[in-house]
Amino acid sequence: MQKKYLTIYQDLVLKIQDNYWPKQTMLPSENELTEMYATSRETIRKALNLLAQDGYIQKIRGKGSMVIDINKFDFPVTGIVSFKELADKLNVTTKTTVHELSLSEVEPRLQNTLQLKRSDKVWTVVRSRDLDGEKVILDKDFLNEKVVPTLTKEICGDSIYSYLENELGLTISFARKEIVVEEPTEEDRQLLDLESFSNVVVIKSLVYLDDARLFQYTESRHRPDKFRFVDFARRVNE
Repeated sequence: MQKKYLTIYQDLVLKIQDNYWPKQTMLPSENELTEMYATSRETIRKALNLLAQDGYIQKIRGKGSMVIDINKFDFPVTGIVSFKELADKLNVTTKTTVHELSLSEVEPRLQNTLQLKRSDKVWTVVRSRDLDGEKVILDKDFLNEKVVPTLTKEICGDSIYSYLENELGLTISFARKEIVVEEPTEEDRQLLDLESFSNVVVIKSLVYLDDARLFQYTESRHRPDKFRFVDFARRVNE
């Protein structure tokens, strides 16, 4: 016999898929669900935890459980893909807004990260990315000025990687990536449509040229309800 929390979970999934509770609306409270399904609060919590784990709801501290968009975009973890290249594969309306483009001496916190001298200069580029009218990605890029001597807002609003490869003749080769979940910063709150989300998924990347020169550090900060971070793995027998 199937455990009761799984039966409740499946019923809740069907209701969400049938738009009984549309995205961005709140599910009934745990007490209301307890009465609705004539069960214990612990059973309801198990069902809700499974819903959150499978990407149907986002638990919001002090408010309850919000139904989120189950049609997430696949965001490749491996490989080096620009937002423009990703957007070309998605059947959605996209827009990039450049909030900052500046050139200054490298900050101490980035000096070791980018393996630079204190007198070296770094481009700082801050861009928000819209998908279907919602700001869901905040990209913060830091590029070595010795490798990238010139940048404009037009280039940043289009594709930096396209400019580097097609105009400067550089070959972008590989990256080291780290994925973490963080609480939103005040900047995240200002530049993204985060609503009541209590975390963002951050991909931190160190990007290298084909001659193994490190030229870029980037933080790509994502609203958690819009993306699946996917990878392909193959077992290698020794």
